[in-house]
Amino acid sequence: MPSSDTIRSLREIADSDTFERLQKDVSSVRKDIASLADQIADTISHFGGAARRQARQGFTQAQANVNAAIDDASERGGAWLDAAQDTASSLEEALEDVIAHRPLATVGLALGLGFLIGVTWRR
Repeated sequence: MPSSDTIRSLREIADSDTFERLQKDVSSVRKDIASLADQIADTISHFGGAARRQARQGFTQAQANVNAAIDDASERGGAWLDAAQDTASSLEEALEDVIAHRPLATVGLALGLGFLIGVTWRR
């Protein structure tokens, strides 16, 4: 039968080996966790960059759409303004022609309109 010193020495060796293996395993797990944390950080960074690029592209597209709508509205407004100016010029020319060719009729018409406006204003 082994002596108690031998058993104690074997236990110490076993405990020492177990402790060293445990330390190695813990160290290995720590390295794995650090590596995993780095991989997660890289993945989040990659996805964050992709999301940021998509957001910028969406913003740029929306800005282009707004600019196109503003340009279109500006063109339409310009066309309407040109048409209104042309109509006003035509009306002005027509009135000048009528006044030049029929001055008495124009004065009579102006007096009649003035009278009607005055009558309706009193009521």
